[in-house]
Amino acid sequence: MAKKVFKKGRPKRKGKKQITPRRRVEFRYKGYTLEELQNLPIKKFIELLPSRQRRSMLRGITPKQRKLVMKIKRARRLLNRGKNPRTIRTHCRDFVITPAMVGLTFGIYNGKEFQEVKIVEEAIGRYLGEFAPTRKVVQHSSPGMGATRGSMFVPIK
Repeated sequence: MAKKVFKKGRPKRKGKKQITPRRRVEFRYKGYTLEELQNLPIKKFIELLPSRQRRSMLRGITPKQRKLVMKIKRARRLLNRGKNPRTIRTHCRDFVITPAMVGLTFGIYNGKEFQEVKIVEEAIGRYLGEFAPTRKVVQHSSPGMGATRGSMFVPIK
């Protein structure tokens, strides 16, 4: 009797499988949709935040943060009218991202420049500073001119 040889892997299908487009899963934060979060009073939203962010919000906002809130309201009005608001530039890295900020573009200062960040739903409840790192990854290369004693007598081109 002949020995049966089995091929490794999945058996081939005769008919072509139709590829269906992937559906985007609806965003939810602690069980609330984005629309529900945007309609929620700020006191109720603060209760949903993690403890560090909740404490930060309950302590109140500084004058610089108050100015940022006014800029956000102005940009939100422009966005609702169908106009594209300009980038909101800020030094407030310790500001908690709220549902009203979703869809806006922020220029967050990292100590050297303003890094542009578009706020998405997944960023709700985090700090602005988390999206603009203050340090770069160091990439060491060969030493520069004058870095060693051996390059002392080499003429500079």
